[in-house]
Amino acid sequence: METGLLHPLINHLQCRGVVLTDADIQSLSQTFRYRKYRKNQYLLQQGDMARYETYVLKGMLRTYLVDRKGLEHVMKFSPEDWWAGDLYSLHMEKPTSYNIDCLEDTEVLQITRDDLEMLKKDIPGLNDYYQILYRNSVIAYNKRVASWLCNSATERYVEFIERYPDIDRRVSNHQIASYLGIAPASLSRIRGQYFKSKT
Repeated sequence: METGLLHPLINHLQCRGVVLTDADIQSLSQTFRYRKYRKNQYLLQQGDMARYETYVLKGMLRTYLVDRKGLEHVMKFSPEDWWAGDLYSLHMEKPTSYNIDCLEDTEVLQITRDDLEMLKKDIPGLNDYYQILYRNSVIAYNKRVASWLCNSATERYVEFIERYPDIDRRVSNHQIASYLGIAPASLSRIRGQYFKSKT
């Protein structure tokens, strides 16, 4: 893979304290693969085995569940400079409960579990980076569950726009409402009240 395609990921890692030599960058170029996906295309579907960790270069991914009634529940949005995937399925080699699809034409870098484990051994600092990444993922998930259980819809909306500052320009009201666990009409009301309070 061309090293130029790695520049966003290299910058991402270096900004988080990972020192990369030329040899390390060469290893990254040999283990990550570049993929393009079209809008609405799936990276992962419920029942499949997760094979990759995915870093978003351009575009927007959505991770969601489908309940027994066929209703979709958005768990996460992954814009540029975010990771996406199912850590449980990837590392435990179990079928995933999630779907991950593209809300826009999307470009990503992907790496297999085995290649990632090799890099974590070969590149000092990369293992610490991923431990922090996984820890933050667990913390974010726990905060999300607590918010669903304890916070009002308005409080959840405020948390959402703090987590995803500009995403409402790129994601439909229906998707945001699904993330918040409310009806689209309720989202419109809450959004109107929120912005009115800011004026």
